[in-house]
Amino acid sequence: MSDTAHSFASAGTLARRLRVHGKVQGVYFRQSTVEQARRLGVAGWVRNRRDGSVEALLVGPEATVMALIGWMHTGPAAARVDRVDVCEEVPPVPVLEGFVQRDTL
Repeated sequence: MSDTAHSFASAGTLARRLRVHGKVQGVYFRQSTVEQARRLGVAGWVRNRRDGSVEALLVGPEATVMALIGWMHTGPAAARVDRVDVCEEVPPVPVLEGFVQRDTL
């Protein structure tokens, strides 16, 4: 994945940044998100936040991004998702390849 790409996602691509709150750390949430994103063909990243939430950037066709957001409302079996905050306005996103797990911020 290259965050320094010079081209940007096409107009048909949906990009959403979100925060997932609840029991979402220490329950395989990030790795499960990576697996789901790769299965769906969504690009982006996921990481833990120091406040106990999980943050993600999802980029791809609308149907697949929305499918992943839907999955994130439940997450893996051990998770308890209380709330998912989705940012509707995302600045232009560089073209991302693949889906990765990032370090905690």
